Amino acid sequence: MLVVLFVLASVISVLGLLSGMLMFWRYPVPSSEGSRNMQYPSIVSIIIPARNEEQRIVPLLESLYSQQGVSFETIVIDDDSEDRTSEVARSFNARVIRNTEPEDGWIGKSAACWAGAQAAKGKLLLFMDADTAFEDSYSLLRYVNAYEKMGGTGILSLQPYHQIKQVYENASTIFNIIVMAGMNVFTPLGERLKSAGSFGPSILCNRTDYDVSGGHEGIRGAVMDDLALGEAFQVQGLPVRCYAGRGLIHFRMYPEGFHQLLEGWTKNFGTASKSTHPFVMTLVNLWITGGFVTPALLALSSLFGSAGWIWISGILYLLNVIVMAWLARRTGNFSWWVFPLYPVLLLFFTVIFMYSLYLTHIRKTVKWRGRDVQV
Repeated sequence: MLVVLFVLASVISVLGLLSGMLMFWRYPVPSSEGSRNMQYPSIVSIIIPARNEEQRIVPLLESLYSQQGVSFETIVIDDDSEDRTSEVARSFNARVIRNTEPEDGWIGKSAACWAGAQAAKGKLLLFMDADTAFEDSYSLLRYVNAYEKMGGTGILSLQPYHQIKQVYENASTIFNIIVMAGMNVFTPLGERLKSAGSFGPSILCNRTDYDVSGGHEGIRGAVMDDLALGEAFQVQGLPVRCYAGRGLIHFRMYPEGFHQLLEGWTKNFGTASKSTHPFVMTLVNLWITGGFVTPALLALSSLFGSAGWIWISGILYLLNVIVMAWLARRTGNFSWWVFPLYPVLLLFFTVIFMYSLYLTHIRKTVKWRGRDVQV
């Protein structure tokens, strides 16, 4: 009986490893070929929704100050902040628009993005989260040129590379992997699967397509505005392309502390999971299941198995560590020492995901930056 159990667990572990690699097989990044020798003649409007971002917005504004090859305007929408967000933005010569508490039916970020779009003068609209920043002086030019090379239509959305500075930030490892895998376009099938939407931290589109889609006004009540905006573009037959932003744009998530990390991921995952394609969700679930089964197999083999089973389970555990490191390092500079502890990361993710489902489907409210958001 134990041998059957060991064989079954080994098969599940191998399936989990294969699923983990398949769900994040592709790693597309925008082409940078020739960008430094080019100019973009039109104005780009960079719209930054910001609520209590006094500490986090400075790296983005500093990186914008150094951009070359593109004429742009910076619009910061102060989303009813209670700190010095407006003053900090103005110190970098950004145009600041004060957006008060959103009207009924609006989510704060969507209302802020809509206000910024209405005030924008540019042909292109680039919505950026306040915790993002460009890598170098030509990053914006590379981003814009990549969009134009793709036809200059629809959305080009980049997921920033996660920069880790504090130990607790490694708790975001699994979340970052699944955020990217769950967008549906990183499997070997590529863009044959429709994108789940767009990445929230960085969304580039043109003004005409934004208006045709209804923009943020059309998705005013969506908690996951990034996914909803991408879907609104797709409804109009407009392409939505989701790429990795490594080497071009990065961010540091939840630097305020572990509590903010918990609140942020709790808000996101219960709603976002509904947009993931069943095929990709199956791969994700198999990967997580295999990740849990492998340490259990190692423990049982050590207690009841032969030396051969101990070796097999040990090798499977090591392979899980390697795959976890391969996946995680595609999304951020997570610490190497956390990968051997991957079952703890999986357990943390599972608990937060279940709690997010409870808030989303039973309580139907989540909290974000001091606001209760109805879902």
